Amino acid sequence: MEIIKEKVAHDILLKAYRHMMLARAMADVYEENRSVTTYVHSTSRGHEAIQLATAYQLTKDDWVSPYYRDESLLMGIGFEPYRLMLQLLAKAEDPFSGGRSYYSHPSSREEDKPKIIHQSSATGMQAIPTTGVAQGIQYIEEFNLKQFENNPVVVCSLGDNSVTEGEVAEAFQFAALHQLPVIFLVQDNEWGISVTKEEARTSDAYDYAAGFVGLNRMRVNGTDFAESYLAMKKAVDFVRTERKPMLVCASTVLIGHHTSGVRREFYRDETDLEKHRAKDPGIILKNHLIHDEGFDEKNLDEIEIQCRKEIEEAFEKAIKAEDPKAESVADHVFAPTPITEETGTRTPEGQEKIVMVDAAIHAIQELMWKHPEALLYGQDVGERIGGVFRETVTLGAKFGIKRVFNTAIQEAYIIGSTVGMSAVGLKPIVEVQFADYIYPGINQLITEISKSSYLSYGKFPVSSIIRVPIGAYGGGGPYHSGSVESILANIKGIKIAYPSNAADFKGLLKAAYYDPNPVIMLEHKGLYWSKVPGTEDAKTIEPAEDYILPFGKANLILEADESEMKKGRTMVVVTYGMGVFWAKEAAKKFSGRVEIIDLRTLIPLDETLIFERVKLHGKCIVLTEEQIQNSFAEALAHRISKNCFQHLDAPVEAIGAMNLPAVPINLILEKEMLPNADKLAGAIENILKS
Repeated sequence: MEIIKEKVAHDILLKAYRHMMLARAMADVYEENRSVTTYVHSTSRGHEAIQLATAYQLTKDDWVSPYYRDESLLMGIGFEPYRLMLQLLAKAEDPFSGGRSYYSHPSSREEDKPKIIHQSSATGMQAIPTTGVAQGIQYIEEFNLKQFENNPVVVCSLGDNSVTEGEVAEAFQFAALHQLPVIFLVQDNEWGISVTKEEARTSDAYDYAAGFVGLNRMRVNGTDFAESYLAMKKAVDFVRTERKPMLVCASTVLIGHHTSGVRREFYRDETDLEKHRAKDPGIILKNHLIHDEGFDEKNLDEIEIQCRKEIEEAFEKAIKAEDPKAESVADHVFAPTPITEETGTRTPEGQEKIVMVDAAIHAIQELMWKHPEALLYGQDVGERIGGVFRETVTLGAKFGIKRVFNTAIQEAYIIGSTVGMSAVGLKPIVEVQFADYIYPGINQLITEISKSSYLSYGKFPVSSIIRVPIGAYGGGGPYHSGSVESILANIKGIKIAYPSNAADFKGLLKAAYYDPNPVIMLEHKGLYWSKVPGTEDAKTIEPAEDYILPFGKANLILEADESEMKKGRTMVVVTYGMGVFWAKEAAKKFSGRVEIIDLRTLIPLDETLIFERVKLHGKCIVLTEEQIQNSFAEALAHRISKNCFQHLDAPVEAIGAMNLPAVPINLILEKEMLPNADKLAGAIENILKS
């Protein structure tokens, strides 16, 4: 895109010069006070021009995702140095994270500024959530869900070496394919910590982007403010008007350290440093102001002196600010959910039983009719087949391709985009086709989704539902039969449901929709259609539309006889998913002596019911389909032992699959690996004898 040479107004040039002098003073003051600025940080030295040029184009309707070197961008959109320093020093009034995250890791919903979703340190990972913001804005515009003063533009700022991340490619691909209103601003200083451009990549971002058809692109000298300002004005105006994506590759320099902990003298020689210092944006702008715009050099020097004084005063004030209270450390892991009680009609009269898969389809249908902000996407969920298990069938035809649509094979994008979609007020329901393929999305789940509420100090909980077909049956083989709940349960900041029947499925899915936090629905493939022998009870009367089942409420599905309990001849099996049906079958051999708890949700967990029943019986087995070693079930068994120790008559046992790397495809081998009713019955017999 050609940049027409225009004049930049004097007030804008002076504003930029002042901001650059503030940025310079901040870097100098931080360096001079290394004993105080002990938390790791980066500064924007060398990148000021392109960052300010970008910031000055943005309105309160826009969204921007700065990366960790973007302090000048933050100043440009209105954050004063003092407020930035509160994060630098991890103070209680840090406006972004309340003292929980690094410098220049912002999140903001302030009304008078562009909005900023939670920003992590994982390089390039912001590309997917930010593209999700643009995806959400396009959806809002399509269905006229909100009016804006200005067509919103989304800016995703990236360092050059982060562009080699695969997840950045997923963001580029989705933005280009769907023509989203997003600008990918790549700041290229030719370094990736100590890695040079020659070591890291075959081309810069501009040439790389050529492969993404539909992604417009431009290069700019990011050290020259006037050129950068005009370029970014063209880019922002283009996206604001045309509603199409743009990549801006801005050449910059690295004058400071990579971070305060990885100092320039560790890996850069003087020749390289001098080359970068020669393109200092502040010096370039000062020369332009004096020689081309007629400014008095003494006035500019006075601005520099004033900025230094302002920064020193702000820094002293920030040092004296209060630290966070220790008791606040656990705040905002989850946003409060309005769903705390079971409500509605679970078993309406005159209704027939339905299979689990239909319960999910009906629940989503009811939600989407009622809530235009709800949409569904993932691999093969669209109208043609409606999911490989027919778990979304009919939905595409009823709601159209704008609300129910297929994606490419991009698990990271499917999961991570829900961050941005949620931030703009939508409720994405997405699907990973098999549990075995959730791993490419784990990075987004951990670095972005799970931490968003906590590190944004409650501003950006991610309200999304991630559906995951899970489990083994019928020779599905090593890549379509896996159980992943232990990996997921180790991620703090997400909720996990694992229903075992149609009524629970529908009620939990409704609760998940109204929960402002990220929810993973683990859906056992063998229970979808009750095709596995012994799983007929997964079919239930379909609950009414108003039925909601809160998370964290386990179900006592089989009680022991009181007479057997008094004799001390009973025990409890704690399980979930397919384990419920193995337990029910095994219990038939021990009439009145076995009690079964169906957890229904793994996070949150109904410890109250579990501990109450285990203390009553004194004996317990925790049953899972997963490989048992280091599993969720094994950890739960330990927790039960610790909390119920004085009431136990025997050690708590955890039973699950053999400790093998995968589920074999051969049915004989699959059966040998997995637990079943007979294996459980043997374990029950042994524990009841103890």
